[in-house]
Amino acid sequence: MTRIIDADNSILGRLSSIIAKCLLQGEEIAIVNAEKAVVTGNPQTTIKRYIQRSKIRTKTNPLKGPFFPRTPEGIVRKTVRGMLPWKKPRGKTAYGHLKVYRGIPTEFSDVSLERIEDADASNIHYKFLTVEDIALRL
Repeated sequence: MTRIIDADNSILGRLSSIIAKCLLQGEEIAIVNAEKAVVTGNPQTTIKRYIQRSKIRTKTNPLKGPFFPRTPEGIVRKTVRGMLPWKKPRGKTAYGHLKVYRGIPTEFSDVSLERIEDADASNIHYKFLTVEDIALRL
C-alpha cells in the first residue's frame, strides 16, 4: 500500500526527514504537489545557494557532473535522498520506494491525501520560497 503525501504548504526539510524515516522502515511513498513545498529562509540567499550548487562540475571533465536537478520534483527527490544512507544497500532500496509528482496525477485524484502536521508551514512567520520559484530561477 502506497502512502500518498501532499506537500502543499509543507516545509521541505521537515517533510523530507519524516519521509526518509518512513522509507527506511519499508513504506512506499508518493509525494504530490511537490512544486508547492516551502523552503524557509532569506529568498535571495536560498536562490544563491541553489544556483551555486547547480554550477558545480569537475575540473577534468565538466560533462561528468555532478548534476543537480532543476525541476521541482527533482529538487524534492534529491532533498529526500540527502537524508537517506544513499551509499548503502538499505538506503538505495528505500530511495527506490519514493515517487514524486508535480501536481496531482489522475491515478491519485480520487484518493484522500495525507498531510504531515509536523511539517506544516501555515503558521510560520519567516520569509520563504516555494520549490516552484526556485526551479523557475534555476
